[in-house]
Amino acid sequence: MKVVVAGKGGCGKSTVSTLLAKALAKRGSKVLVIDTDESNLGLHKHLGLTRPEDFMNYFGGKKVLFERVKAIQKRWGMDELPPEYLAEKGNLKLMAMGKIYDFGEGCACPINALSSRFLEILELKDDEFLIADTDAGIEHLGRGVERGCDLILVVVDPSQESIGLANRIAAMAKSIDKPVYYILNKTDSKTEALLLEALDGSRVIAAVPQDERILQYGLEGRELAFNVEGIEELTDFLCGLKNQAEAPVDS
Repeated sequence: MKVVVAGKGGCGKSTVSTLLAKALAKRGSKVLVIDTDESNLGLHKHLGLTRPEDFMNYFGGKKVLFERVKAIQKRWGMDELPPEYLAEKGNLKLMAMGKIYDFGEGCACPINALSSRFLEILELKDDEFLIADTDAGIEHLGRGVERGCDLILVVVDPSQESIGLANRIAAMAKSIDKPVYYILNKTDSKTEALLLEALDGSRVIAAVPQDERILQYGLEGRELAFNVEGIEELTDFLCGLKNQAEAPVDS
């Protein structure tokens, strides 16, 4: 199953991606996390991994990436990915698509193009998950990154901006027939209730409360190596969907 995690800046996409990946790996699934955010430099620390080399360098770097991506025909399995562009620990792997490093070097469009194509060509086995941690907002949707995914998880924090973006993502995803679900984040009992009133409740599958450990560990650059309420519920939901999709159809 290929899962894209989206939402506004600061809503907790990387936190949710990390905790979900760890929960799936703990259950025995093989999990590949791909970092498609050209500005996020801390996802590897959340996961307790070293930072991998940018995958765009496999194709010769950002300047030639557009043309090289268009020419990609090969389909990869998770076990066939070039190991020099992966950070690994147990069942968990991390790949970073690419970053912006220099003033004036140009936009992230080639990196988004690589992310989009990668989701299309990666073939997963029954026990494998891909989790794509995206950049803030909806540019990745405009660039077609979600074309190759199975579903979109939108992380929603207690703000009008986050609510509005969640609804917009759901509307955009409808045009490509991709299911969208919401993860409420940084909530307490009051803000959770308000978010449930403001959103399509049928899409809400888990709520992750405000947790001071996440703020502290993030500030210190430490691995998020603890359980957080709501993540097991989210993991159960995704595993259930995956099992339904793989169940044989009675003739």
